[in-house]
Amino acid sequence: MASERAALEQARRDFARSMLKESGSGDPRIERAFELVPREAFLPPGPWLMTHHGGYVETPDADPIHLYRNRLVALKADKQINTGEPSLHAAWLGAVAPRAGERVSHIGAGLGYYTAILSVLTLPGGHVTAFEIEEDLAEQARRNLKPFEGVSVIRADATRVALPPSDLIYVNAGVVAPPLAWLAALQPGGRLILPWRPREEIGLALRVDASGAGFAVRPLMSSWFIPCTGASREIRTIRAPRSSREVSAIRSLWLTTAKAPDESAIAVYPDLWFSSAVLDA
Repeated sequence: MASERAALEQARRDFARSMLKESGSGDPRIERAFELVPREAFLPPGPWLMTHHGGYVETPDADPIHLYRNRLVALKADKQINTGEPSLHAAWLGAVAPRAGERVSHIGAGLGYYTAILSVLTLPGGHVTAFEIEEDLAEQARRNLKPFEGVSVIRADATRVALPPSDLIYVNAGVVAPPLAWLAALQPGGRLILPWRPREEIGLALRVDASGAGFAVRPLMSSWFIPCTGASREIRTIRAPRSSREVSAIRSLWLTTAKAPDESAIAVYPDLWFSSAVLDA
């Protein structure tokens, strides 16, 4: 038993070290967060279904050592709801750099694994509000997150409720266009990271930064998530980007009430549009 425990602890340390490398940030807190938060505490009992070559493969047994690999793990296999790929989230965390004392809105929390990591990264004094639309997942996440400071879980469609004022909005569901309420909740200097799905064949993480001048946008890595209810198929597209190359040129986001789409427009929706123009400082 002691040797099994030691092997699991070593696997978690190795996993955390690899996540720091994947983050590309050099922030040792990311390594510590992945080491401190046990992945098995945020999953159904094993054996687990893990993604492999587009399908699921069951782990040989319920030994949590299997979980310290860079694989998605099913939460609801019938709905393709998984706990996200660790290396992708490490890269996202490196890109948005959560800081002590920040207020975070986590949309699509699942069973709360990445909510817990965000909580650790915003200590001391931070607060994470997690939104989850699936009632049973939200209830279980609420139980899972009880040991973590400054966390609240709301069972709701995050596109239909007001988000609290946020320094970081961390979205784990595919979005065609972010709701205006999300942008309104983003505080000056705040960051929004989301998986953008303007076309079926395009999945790209975007970082949106709020400032007094508007919203600057930086395209990041490929990111594929299940659609976000209320912000995917429901959104009317006026102009879609023509290619991945065009998408990579996006540099700003505008509300249509503030500025009408012009020749720099890459994607246009009823309430907002993405532009290749760099935001003025």
